[in-house]
Order: sequence, then C-alpha cells, then structure tokens
Amino acid sequence: MSTTIAFEPFALTRIADFARSLSRLHQIACRQPIDDDQLDREFNAVCVSIWGYTTDDFSDALFSAADHAWLDSLDEAHARIFAAELGYDLVDDHGMLTDWWGYCWMILAEQRGLLTPENKAAARARIEEAYLAAPNVIGIVRGR
Repeated sequence: MSTTIAFEPFALTRIADFARSLSRLHQIACRQPIDDDQLDREFNAVCVSIWGYTTDDFSDALFSAADHAWLDSLDEAHARIFAAELGYDLVDDHGMLTDWWGYCWMILAEQRGLLTPENKAAARARIEEAYLAAPNVIGIVRGR
C-alpha cells in the first residue's frame, strides 16, 4: 500500500521568497569567493524575516538527543516533507534551497517552542560571555 501526501501549495510559506538575496549569494559563490560572514548575515536575515529569530537565538542544548540524531540523519526528501507538514516550502525555481538544513533547524525550533524571548536573552548572554572572555575584547556594542 502506498501513501500519497498532498499539500496545498498556496498554504505553505515559501522560504525562497524570503531567500532571494541569499540564493544569489550562493550562485555568486560558485564563481568567486564569498565571505562566510556575509552568507551567515544573509541567512540570519531570512530567518528573522520568517520567524523573528535566528539559530543564534537559542541553544543547541535545548534540543533532545533524539532531535539532534534526527537532524543529523535528515536528507533533502525527508526535509521537504517535514517542512511541508509544518507549513513551509524548501524549494525554489531551481530545486531545494541551499540552506535547507538550517531552515529545518529553525522549523524544528519553532515546533519545539524554543523561539522565545527568554531563550534569546540566554543565548545572547552566552555569546557575550564568550566574547568578553577573549583577551582583546573590552566591550560589546549591541545593535537594535
């Protein structure tokens, strides 16, 4: 017996619509070097546009061992189904989005209820603590 999964494409949040600049950066990166920080900033901009949070806004430790194992074993086909079941589309006009795994990380964090102001504040405090522990850092400038 086969199972058919049908999704209403108009009901899905099409991540590609938020990731156009990031997709262009990945295309450019095939021809010339692109700074990893630039890619990270653009990925974070996509996440903030969709979820209001980034992967820096919660700790990996908040996920269970089973969640980590599941994410580590995730392939494109299962990621696409997982995302669609939760209302997201990981495909653009050329196929799977390059950063599909990171988006699945965000979708799972949302599903687990990890995208909270409290988790964001704790994650930022850990980041600041790590920066301040560096020998040449005397302060941290916070944006917005």
